[in-house]
Amino acid sequence: MIKLGVFFGGKSVEHEISVITMSQAMSSINTDKYEIVPIYISKEGVMYTGDDLLDLYQYKDMDVLLKRSYKVAVVNDGKNVNVVRCPAPLIGKKVLNTIDIAFPIVHGTNVEDGTMAAFFNLLGIPYVGPDILASSVGMDKIAMKKILRESGIPVVDYYSFWTMEYIKDEEKIVKDIEEKLTYPLIVKPGNLGSSVGIKKAKNKVELQEAIDFAMEFADRIIVEKAVENLKEINCSVLGNVCDSEASVCEEPIFSDEILSYADKYMGSSSKSGKGVKGSVKSGNLSGEKGMAVSSKKLPADIPDNQRDEIQTLAKETFKILGCSGVARVDFLIDTKENKVYVNEINTIPGALSYYLWEATGKSFEKELDEMIDIALKRHREREKLTFSYDQNILAMQGNGIKGAKGKIK
Repeated sequence: MIKLGVFFGGKSVEHEISVITMSQAMSSINTDKYEIVPIYISKEGVMYTGDDLLDLYQYKDMDVLLKRSYKVAVVNDGKNVNVVRCPAPLIGKKVLNTIDIAFPIVHGTNVEDGTMAAFFNLLGIPYVGPDILASSVGMDKIAMKKILRESGIPVVDYYSFWTMEYIKDEEKIVKDIEEKLTYPLIVKPGNLGSSVGIKKAKNKVELQEAIDFAMEFADRIIVEKAVENLKEINCSVLGNVCDSEASVCEEPIFSDEILSYADKYMGSSSKSGKGVKGSVKSGNLSGEKGMAVSSKKLPADIPDNQRDEIQTLAKETFKILGCSGVARVDFLIDTKENKVYVNEINTIPGALSYYLWEATGKSFEKELDEMIDIALKRHREREKLTFSYDQNILAMQGNGIKGAKGKIK
């Protein structure tokens, strides 16, 4: 049986969404094939393990849940990747479990932005999802748009800046924005997801208010020309850079001019959420809620030729950014001009976009299996590459090796 280390939570504004997505995924994983080893990362960055962490209901009382869990570190001892108690007890079991493959189900900064991928690379363990570069670029809206535009992918006009620049010379930044873009505008933090920190501005006063708001969440800001005759479409991609497939398209329905955090994750459903072992009937912790039940048209009501264009652009975006596993690409359609723009990519999407794949004819269990297979294949290919040499130049004979401050003899 494969020991699957499932990492979730993290120091992110999307912390709770990560917990929900974990619950949804682990409810569908094939437990005859995989042994789930939960690794919960608290909002303080502390790792915990324990069976109760798989029970969504337990998150209603975090203090009690963490007291019943073990504080751990994940380390490579040269043979295995171990989950060890931290600090190690004087008496009792120190190594609680081992991990064969890591499955990060995380969203947002400090986790999805390449942080977790770098950690897994350091451990030398196969892991599901995007690598460091794809994670970092996918989370950084500014870098992503620059790369996509350079690659010929259509994106809306935008202007970006550092918050320190704005603090130093607010008047200049606002003037530059107004010279290069026309109202209405969308103001976003440069590296957040789940519609956090986003506002629409129809004039200078609203622009300044929106920038101040976005600056609460990030040190880089992006301002985009709003698409006024807007239809939003999402499409998921599953695979790797050489071989991928696109899901059916969905059209989110939102309550305001911008699809909000509440639209995405609270929806209008009154269903109780089923977790791995339980359910939560109130608040954000609903295993059935999230993007899976937010209001939408599925499949999207768009012409076949536009659907084909979006699916092709989704796979091209996935490939250009070097993604792996499953992602969701979000599009903006100007219905007046009949133009399609790539808005952003979610390299570890909420609910892992399972509802899009179920609508395409692929079960959630099958999707998870394929994601893990893709990760194992990538790891095998990666092991063929040379990252270090067997020779130890520090042990070489001769006149010594000149160092920064002297010579080794």
